[in-house]
Amino acid sequence: MASNKKPIFTKDFINISVSNFFIFIAFYGFLTMFPLYVLDLPGGTVTQAGLATTIFLLSVIIVRPFSGMILEKFGRKRMLVISMTAFAVSTFSYMITDDITILLILRFIHGISFSIATTVTLSIAADLVPPERRGEGLGYFGMSMNLAMVAGPFLALTLQPIISYTLIFLIFGVITVIGMVCSLLVQVTEEVVPLNMEKRKLSWSDLFEKKAIAISTVGMLVAFSYASIMSFISVYGQSLDMVQVASFFFVVFAAAMIVSRPITGRLFDSMGPNIVIIPSLIIYAFGLYILSITTSPSMFLIAGALVGLGYGTLLPSFQTLALQASPNKRSAYATATFFTLYDSGLAAGSFVLGIVAGAFGYSDVYLFIAIFVVLVTIYYKVIIRKPTSK
Repeated sequence: MASNKKPIFTKDFINISVSNFFIFIAFYGFLTMFPLYVLDLPGGTVTQAGLATTIFLLSVIIVRPFSGMILEKFGRKRMLVISMTAFAVSTFSYMITDDITILLILRFIHGISFSIATTVTLSIAADLVPPERRGEGLGYFGMSMNLAMVAGPFLALTLQPIISYTLIFLIFGVITVIGMVCSLLVQVTEEVVPLNMEKRKLSWSDLFEKKAIAISTVGMLVAFSYASIMSFISVYGQSLDMVQVASFFFVVFAAAMIVSRPITGRLFDSMGPNIVIIPSLIIYAFGLYILSITTSPSMFLIAGALVGLGYGTLLPSFQTLALQASPNKRSAYATATFFTLYDSGLAAGSFVLGIVAGAFGYSDVYLFIAIFVVLVTIYYKVIIRKPTSK
């Protein structure tokens, strides 16, 4: 019997996913490499290296709440092209200066373009996916971000010892241009909203989609926990004398995610979110616990697989729920709301867990975070039972 399912992998969906993939390759590559670059500058300090990352994330968080309104006012296709172009230009711009003040200004501008670009790509992807297959489709779209999480740092750290930073910036600039070209090929159907020239006060609804807030708070808490992986996994591996093993952590992470994604996406659509999200939270917590008691390379990599299986499923699932809870015409606002809280969770987690790690050690951090994720599971069950306010 022929399937009546509408396809997910249309030309436009593939192009927007590839575009998103190249954005995040540059994002994760720079997140890993830029502190090393600042430290290698004459007079570069650890404080300045940390500031380069903080300023980027700060600009992303500041702009996120406004990005939904920007997309509505100026159109998603137009803002896709503008933000992708600005992101590419910012990437190339690092080649022409090594002044720390100018670099920090560039990081702020880079963060603004990243914030708008990643909001618009998810918003467009959500509209391109058939509504009845949204969980599966956004799961595949989310893989573009998760795979970039592996590819970006791998590329940056492989190139850093063997070529100059100028050439690395050039390579990442070319990568972002490819993403920009893909964005030009995406056809976007949208309602043109006329600009309202009347002066009025900025309202809550201009910045956030209230129906997406509840599930976005769960995403924020999970992001807080994931900061322990993003920020400290390589240092933790070094402390265990497993530096080389730690470099394969995200490879195993990605492999587990890729294998599970087709199954979890279909389960989400056919049997509901709980059948996917609750087991994924438990698996994620168990992976963090294994990480906290790791004594061998095999345990370290098993933890990577469990974290990839759990966390890799959670992010697209929460994104899907945030969009499903909101009216279709507010998809850009729902996306902006989700990412505002998610980015805030990552930033807060990096800061708070860094203090905890300094006081108690990385092993205890992962044990604490494993327990924290179990509590997040309970919080999710409470949130999901509450009716959405109208």
